[in-house]
Amino acid sequence: MTGRIIKIGTRESELAVWQANLVKELLRENGYSAELIFIKSEGDTDLQTPLYEIGVQGIFTKALDIALLKSDIDIAVHSMKDVPTQMAKGIVSAAVLPRASYKDILVPKGDARFLEDKHAHAVIATSSIRRKAQWLNRYPNHNLENLRGNVNTRLRKVQENDWQGAIFAAAGLERINLRPANAIDLDWMLPAPAQGAIIVVCKEEDTDALNACRLFHDADTALCTVIERDFLRALMGGCSTPISALAQIKDGTLKFNGSILSTDGKHKVEIEKELPVSKTDRLGYLAALELLENGGRAILDSLHNGK
Repeated sequence: MTGRIIKIGTRESELAVWQANLVKELLRENGYSAELIFIKSEGDTDLQTPLYEIGVQGIFTKALDIALLKSDIDIAVHSMKDVPTQMAKGIVSAAVLPRASYKDILVPKGDARFLEDKHAHAVIATSSIRRKAQWLNRYPNHNLENLRGNVNTRLRKVQENDWQGAIFAAAGLERINLRPANAIDLDWMLPAPAQGAIIVVCKEEDTDALNACRLFHDADTALCTVIERDFLRALMGGCSTPISALAQIKDGTLKFNGSILSTDGKHKVEIEKELPVSKTDRLGYLAALELLENGGRAILDSLHNGK
């Protein structure tokens, strides 16, 4: 790959560019030259329609997939939770970066004491049906409003609207130093599968790009996110399904938590597993099957029948 400048495809949002520049720097550290190529996605141009109404699977990756397959770019960088569990034919994972925070956070507009009273009324903004369902499960008296746009736009909207706060992914705000001082970690909220992880993808036959990116691949994050995304895929979930999953490795042991909720938050089924890392083969799929047998299927059927 000597002399080849690797073309990194990225969306134009500040967070996407930050992620692409991180990969560019990792390549540089390993002796490769790279440049950014900016690509607009459908998710960036339609900022009004709720994500769960516009066929969200791949909405932020489709344009970059096309650019990859046309060889307009060599690699693409994504927030892994935006990537469909079934990637486009001919495109493969080249590297998964070490995970940042997996947590969701609340950015309150002012005083957040309303959180201490589960009977209080409040208006909270988010475009995520997963966050809405978990929030309503904990705070059934609250109202949820739709919130779209890049992180800068969403932070501004919190101040412009009559809301008590909005929910964000901690990693997104922290990466570009926009996490407000009053932000609150939602330790009780289970994240989206692969939240906080960055994935680099390339064409399957591009062995040069694969070899370059493998130099900064993180095996532990890759294993955890594969399990989480297998859980999501086995439940046939997308952004229109309130499915959450988190796998964490500590001292050779992997702990997995997964859940599915009804969209109104009234019904919830959870599963927890703890296994040696060496015995986690197909864990995501098996956990999904167990969850379905223990009440998850009824929720999933109700979600599908409600469409």
